Amino acid sequence: MTAPLSRRTVLTLAAGAGAALALPRRSLAQDATKAGAPEAGAPVTPGAPVMEATERHGLSAFGDLKYPADFAHFAYVDPKAPKGGLFSQVGPTAAFNQSFQTFNSLNGYILRGDGAQGIALIFDTLMVRANDEPDAVYGLVAKSVAISTDGTLYRFRLRPEARFHDGSPLTAEDVAFSLNLLKAKGHPVIAQALREMEGAQAEAPDLVAVRFTPARARDVPLLVATLPIFSKAYYSVKNFEESTLEPPLGSGPYKVGRVEPGRTIAYERVADYWGADLPVNVGINNFDTLRFEYFRDREVGFEAFKAKAYLFRQEFTARAWATGYTFPAFTEGKVKREILPDRTPSGAQGWFLNTRRPHFTDPRVREALSYAFDFEWTNKNLMFDAYRRTTSFFENSDLKAQGPAGPEEIALIESLGDKLTPADIAVLKAPPWSPPVSDGSGQDRTLLRRGAQLLREAGWEIKAGRLVNPAGETMTIEFLDDENGLERHTAPFIKNLKLLGIEANFRLVDSPQYQRRLNEFDFDATVRRYSMSTVPGESLRNYFGARAAATPGANNLSGISDPVVDLLIEQVIAAPSRAALRTACHVLDRRLRAGRYWVPQWYSAESRIAFWDVFNWPSVERPTYARAIPDIWSARAPSAG
Repeated sequence: MTAPLSRRTVLTLAAGAGAALALPRRSLAQDATKAGAPEAGAPVTPGAPVMEATERHGLSAFGDLKYPADFAHFAYVDPKAPKGGLFSQVGPTAAFNQSFQTFNSLNGYILRGDGAQGIALIFDTLMVRANDEPDAVYGLVAKSVAISTDGTLYRFRLRPEARFHDGSPLTAEDVAFSLNLLKAKGHPVIAQALREMEGAQAEAPDLVAVRFTPARARDVPLLVATLPIFSKAYYSVKNFEESTLEPPLGSGPYKVGRVEPGRTIAYERVADYWGADLPVNVGINNFDTLRFEYFRDREVGFEAFKAKAYLFRQEFTARAWATGYTFPAFTEGKVKREILPDRTPSGAQGWFLNTRRPHFTDPRVREALSYAFDFEWTNKNLMFDAYRRTTSFFENSDLKAQGPAGPEEIALIESLGDKLTPADIAVLKAPPWSPPVSDGSGQDRTLLRRGAQLLREAGWEIKAGRLVNPAGETMTIEFLDDENGLERHTAPFIKNLKLLGIEANFRLVDSPQYQRRLNEFDFDATVRRYSMSTVPGESLRNYFGARAAATPGANNLSGISDPVVDLLIEQVIAAPSRAALRTACHVLDRRLRAGRYWVPQWYSAESRIAFWDVFNWPSVERPTYARAIPDIWSARAPSAG
């Protein structure tokens, strides 16, 4: 059995965009229409930011868009794809308050409750992601956007035909209400990301102005463009902060259908969806029904797939992939498998250590734990050699630091001057820390001796078989989880920790308790995969920033609170070019790895998928930066499944 590649995924903050994006202050992509002044009725404030001369139909990090203003559809879709049929799966990723194990709420944008997989399907956004570009979005509800020359004001011009599912118009009032609401009362991950958004205001029924502070991260405007739009009228009589199973009013391509809390949720395609014929939607949203299934046990989930209880499976279990596909439906060709290359950053997966716990404050202690995990033995004996070792927070990307710092990195480090100590500079110029490579025996004595030495240097010693500090306190570690998929992988790690005198155990709790304990940072160690963007931005503050370390519900599980990390995050955010961003990420990676905040696990540069052979896949080049499944697939027959 293998552990999941993304069963603990935290998506990039721009959940709808899939990438953290930025707008160069002076760069123009392909022009859409003249911006000029706002339409009649829009206020003009003396001293207001000067707007650029043109409106844009799309936005990208550095101004480069693949598609012109008059594009008909994305290149990776079949514009004539048939509509109908069913697509069903176990949700492969999660964001904000979503759980893989259960759901008890249809509000996926607050801290309370376990949100249902797929709830974003019912909401439209200002813009949507292009999956064949690293960092581009194009207009959905917004047909264009004008930007001030200083980058602090974005005016989104809306399509007048936009409608909610009850037929009411979607206006700038709804957009402004939604953004301000999410900043004030949304999930802490969203609220923190919107910290540098001063506010949103409807300047006309079809024109919404969003203002940012000069300190806003490069991707915050794009996060804003990809957040859900709520109905102001609906939430004037509903409590947004309530965890509820009442389907909210949306405007997207799907509505909530059948709901069985904790078991299954279905979304039904809206037959008269207002935006169906827009270029960003042509060839997309082809299934009449999208269904998400929940199984508390992964083996049970696999058996359900074999019985056709659902139709698509991303296979996270190497043992199942290597030995499990011998059932009749597969041998008869009714079930297909495929391996897809993954060209996106694999991010950081591992056991994250909570430095808020007193026994994890010393980096020597944290590093010592890495010497007890034998990846080479685990990969060979439990995972069929299907994985590679994760070493970087930007794994599987050109953002990963390697070797001694190069000339560009040294120039950046030296430009920070007296903000860094000589010790900081030495760390940032040296080859980055990587976890040790074992002899594959499962109990590498050389590595265990090195771990024991680090613990002694940190003031711990073994007495009566237990590791204790000068105060006589015993070192204990609880590995917290809400599913048992990693228990087999954690067990040999725990065995080696006990050889170091550490009392460790694997603690399985139900999903609501697990989420609550993570929200409150009440754990010793837990597994998480941080899914990185091709252009990192605001998400870095949430993953690794000091403010997030003190924000309940934030993703800084390790509690990283390092002024140098904060400084380098700002360097990443302020990078004026892709090359500069890459250099800044290299330096940040070096500092994060030096902190020993985790015991790195593994990754794969490919996705393994299995599916019942009832689908059509467009016969065009597949998008580089996302699977786009089920987005661009279609059913071979409406009755499939």
